[in-house]
This record gives sequence, structure tokens and C-alpha cells, in this order.
Amino acid sequence: MSAKGAIAAAGLIAICANARAAEELVALPVRDGVTESYLLVYDKSAAPKVVAVSFIGGTGAIDLMKRMRDGVARFGPGANVLIRIREKLAGGDIADAIVDAPSDRLPGGMSDDFRSGEMHAADIRKVVADLHARFPEARIFLIGTSRGTISGAHLSVALADVVQGAILSSTVTVANQVGPGLSSFDFASIKIPLLWVHHRDDGCRLSPYAGAERAARGGAFVSVSGGDPPQSGPCDPLSPHGYFGREEPTTQAIRNYLLGRDFAREIGVQQ
Repeated sequence: MSAKGAIAAAGLIAICANARAAEELVALPVRDGVTESYLLVYDKSAAPKVVAVSFIGGTGAIDLMKRMRDGVARFGPGANVLIRIREKLAGGDIADAIVDAPSDRLPGGMSDDFRSGEMHAADIRKVVADLHARFPEARIFLIGTSRGTISGAHLSVALADVVQGAILSSTVTVANQVGPGLSSFDFASIKIPLLWVHHRDDGCRLSPYAGAERAARGGAFVSVSGGDPPQSGPCDPLSPHGYFGREEPTTQAIRNYLLGRDFAREIGVQQ
């Protein structure tokens, strides 16, 4: 299917608009009987310079079609950080596409093996083609947080011919009973520009700050400190793992990086 054909086949549901951004649900056919949905957040009056393709943590299961049947995107206060910051990240110069698990992986979501596999790469290649057709002048960046970094890292290699950069946030460098995470991933295999974002006080044992620092090997890195007292477990969104209380300056650093501007390498307690 051509990129233009993919757009024609995609189901679009406009759900909200404000002075800055609109949100649409895109349901894109990717395999026989399977759709890949994403929430597109953008300013309809502007042509974005960058499109971020965002992957949340956990199993990546958002179930956008179910959440938005009533015509409104509803997320609880404990939503993943990439969902919480979407309106701060998106604007006239940046569009944000928050990717759900494919329909054949709902409601359970994606395993580590699926996130690192060829089928996921083929599905997201079609998402990227759809976004390229919508925004032909925009550069495409991948963003993953927590277990979403498994998608981000592997897709940075598999889709290096069609994406221009990636951001790994709260990177999962330690294996557990759920899966290997990125414990054995060769980060040197990523050849596109890469930014690391990590909270110094990340208390999740699967994503220690030191693990990301070692994996980055001196690459571009944003270190975050401080924030609000945690209101969730250490691997959950409302903690340093999810930049709780540091969403705004962290998002600004990410925006600046995506737009090729100077960005804060240290986000400190006083900010």
C-alpha cells in the first residue's frame, strides 16, 4: 500500500482542539485484519518541522479505540509521562504521534520480544510512511520511555533509513522476569542521532541512572534532578522514573533537541 493509500484507508476521529493543538485518532491498517492506532497531537494551522513517534512504557497498551469511543481522549492522572506531556511537546513546530499496541496485541500489549522483532518494525514503518505523507517536510524522531525504549532502540536500527533521530528516556537496561529489556542490546548499533534522558534519582531497579550513563558512552545526555514527592511506585509514572514534578523543563529540553536548538544537559533542583 502506498503512503497516500494508507492515509485514505486510515480511520480518523477528530477528538478535541484548543488554541494550540488538535488531537486525532488514526487507525492504520498494517497487516491482514490488524490495525495500528496512534494519537496524533498537532497544530492544524501549521506545518511541523518534526514529528515525534512516541512509545509509552509497560506493555505499550493504551487501547485508544476504547478510550475514545465517546469522542474525547481520557487519561487518568497517573498516565505515562509521554501521555501527560503531549500538549507541552506538540505545537506549531512539532507533531506528536503516540503509538498504541497493535490491535492483535490488545488488551494485553506487547512483549519485549515483540517490541524488538520484525513485525513491530514492519508495523511502525507503515506508521512512519503515513506520517511522512501527512507532513512531507518534517523530520521523524522516535521517543521511547521506560519499556518503550525497547521499541525506540530496536526501531532506531530497523528504521534508520526513514527516521532521523531518537530519544531514549528512563531506559530499561536491566532484565527481569518480564523480559530482557535492553540488557543485551548493542547501543553502538544505533547510527542515527540519539539523545538520552534520565532522572538521577530513578528508583526503578530496571532503569538505574548508572545503567543509562554507561550505555550512552558519553553521548548526548539530559540528566534530571528533583521534582515532586513520588505518588506511585518507583517504576511507575508519578515518580522520578516518570519525571514527576519535572515534566515542563524536561519537555522543553526534548523540544529544543528535536528542533536543533541548544538544550539543557542538567535539569536541577532549583529549576
